[in-house]
Amino acid sequence: MQKTMTLPAATSSETLAENVLRQIQSAIVKGDIAPGSKISEPELARAYGISRGPLREALHRLEGQKLLVRIPHVGARVVSLSRHELGELYQIRESLEGLACRLAAERMAPEEVEALREVLREHERDAGFQAGSGYYLQEGDYDFHYRIVQGSGNKMLFRLLCDELYQLARMYRIQYSATPNRPVQAFAEHHRILDAIADGDGELAELLMRRHIRTSRLNIEQQIPPEASQETQK
Repeated sequence: MQKTMTLPAATSSETLAENVLRQIQSAIVKGDIAPGSKISEPELARAYGISRGPLREALHRLEGQKLLVRIPHVGARVVSLSRHELGELYQIRESLEGLACRLAAERMAPEEVEALREVLREHERDAGFQAGSGYYLQEGDYDFHYRIVQGSGNKMLFRLLCDELYQLARMYRIQYSATPNRPVQAFAEHHRILDAIADGDGELAELLMRRHIRTSRLNIEQQIPPEASQETQK
């Protein structure tokens, strides 16, 4: 964070704080700003070439997204979940995304299912995926999981999974997606989930999504030995 970064021009409807938020959020989620890093407002203000007002607004919103934690007498740091906390996050995802999948199988229209198939085709065309270096990194409408929660038609599920916990979950999905063979395996699992949704088989869709997220959790846990886990942040 030492060199000055040029912020992309904000869209007409985007405030400076929103533009800064988007840039810092992306850096945290992709691991460019490492988990556990201390956040220095003067450093960030210099790095992004912005004043402290918009920066503080962006940091406050990042706290709301669970990407930053404020520790008494220490200050703000990038979140760094312990192995136990990651397990809890994935337990929540397994349960709630499984439910979202079942509802999506019951409620998604054929044209929505076909649009979701096109999302997977886009994932397959991605250069990183083709090279085996990771899974597709885009968010929102280009994110398979996001689109399923959206297709569930349940507004409360959407708020929980695609607002409150979305960027935190995405951070760990991205940073552990490059495990050898995991991108190809995850892609195949996504196709099986989508086939169950297309068939209107909510029970199978839920089972497959829960199994998919459980596999991801086990993959992450294998890479974080218990003795290397960080203490729960207060």
